[in-house]
Amino acid sequence: MRGPHNIWRLIRTGATFERTGAMQAILDAFEAPRLIRVVVRAVVWPFRWLGHRGDPAMPPVTRALTVLGPAYIKFGQILSTRPDVVGDELAEQLRVLQDRLPPFPVAAAKAEVERELGVPADQLFATFSEPVAAASIAQVHKATLADTGEEVAVKVLRPGIERAFRRDLDAFHFAANAIGVLLPGSRRLKPVDVVAHFEGVVIGELDLRLEAASASEFQANTRDDDGFTLPQVRWDLSSRRVMTLGWAEGIGLGDVAAIDAAGHDRRDLALRVMQLFLNHALRDGYFHGDMHHGNLKVAANGDIIAYDFGIMGHIDEYTRRVYAGILFGFIRRDYKRVAELHFEAGYVPADRDVDEFARALRAVGEPIFGMDASRISMGRLLAYLFEVTERFGMETRTELILLQRTMVVVEGVARTLDPRMNIWDAAKPVVEKYIRSSIGPRALTRDLVQTARVLARFGPRLPGLAEAVLVRQMQGDPPPPRRPIRAIAGWIALGAGAMAALVLLAELL
Repeated sequence: MRGPHNIWRLIRTGATFERTGAMQAILDAFEAPRLIRVVVRAVVWPFRWLGHRGDPAMPPVTRALTVLGPAYIKFGQILSTRPDVVGDELAEQLRVLQDRLPPFPVAAAKAEVERELGVPADQLFATFSEPVAAASIAQVHKATLADTGEEVAVKVLRPGIERAFRRDLDAFHFAANAIGVLLPGSRRLKPVDVVAHFEGVVIGELDLRLEAASASEFQANTRDDDGFTLPQVRWDLSSRRVMTLGWAEGIGLGDVAAIDAAGHDRRDLALRVMQLFLNHALRDGYFHGDMHHGNLKVAANGDIIAYDFGIMGHIDEYTRRVYAGILFGFIRRDYKRVAELHFEAGYVPADRDVDEFARALRAVGEPIFGMDASRISMGRLLAYLFEVTERFGMETRTELILLQRTMVVVEGVARTLDPRMNIWDAAKPVVEKYIRSSIGPRALTRDLVQTARVLARFGPRLPGLAEAVLVRQMQGDPPPPRRPIRAIAGWIALGAGAMAALVLLAELL
């Protein structure tokens, strides 16, 4: 289904942006040069009449993204957290995409509840409100349990949402393949892999059982985090298209006026949001991947409440150490070490010059230090960083896409609360703590113990595995007697087993 028929949808996408006035608004927000404006308008203007009109009551960009479908809405949600990139006015317009989209009828939501849970909604809930939040994939209703009187949030997927997303993703796949063919220089950015990653994330969001499991795991990881709470999952009232959680009462982090009126310290909230995210990513390797304003509240006691767990990120221990090392290097202004880490992790081709790369990174990092965020143009900074990655042939790391995107979103949320916050100052204590715990004697001992456990599981097969490795290494030489090879393999396996035994013994003692 990823054939040329998608050309029509992509043409209508560009035409819709032009017809709604969104194209002009976007070009203005990004301060596009006059030549680019002329070229873009010349290409899309003849097709203007093919575009969707949308809701004239909405601002242009919001109007275009809403009428184009849920995948486009997701993109707008990300941009809504970056007033420093798109401007305050456009960011404010896009914020309605987070949780204030047109809802579907309550009757349809109740019908979905009955279809999924097998019991009429009016029997399960004493009250079932109009939608309190409506996003791109689902909407939320406040309800009261009939048997206990507990207030809960009932999340219901939009009717037909699976088909709508598949249609958008089909067009995205076609566009990614076309870009790779027509613009060979873009292949290092792996547009096909990026779309595939986005597809995997979206498919996970379309099964609320997976979201409930994510919420449960996230809660187990963060139960001891001060000033951070999560609503409790009600498994008995959750299924593939319906999920029920405890009700989270609070003020949305995007409502700065209400936060000030309630007497909360916005600078503390901004710092806490950033540090919580870094703790979850580095300490746990499991983090909320959609931490925009619409998914965060501040409770009356000052706790930050997170909800909507459809997008969660996971990074392995090695990647966490590399990521922390890069952040730590920027914090210490040790650009040579940051460059070396990029080369060691394989992020930069080995044939490039590490010193030259370090100087390029210095040009990215130095403007940040000693300067509050309100004086930093993140748009220009990101543009220059993109130039650096292109110059040094860095490929897109699909395993880091969600981490990088969430970092951008979280910084946008924090800067809404405190425009003068500096990301590096906020990150320093968290990164330093992780470095101390993940690099050193204790970390080495943990690594050895983990290695010993793996070796212990494969103990009976170690002689055969070692022998196979030796045989492959010695191919091309005159075949030696088999018995010496087996003897060498046995000694290797014995040494590995002894190491495993010693490490396990040390752990027990």
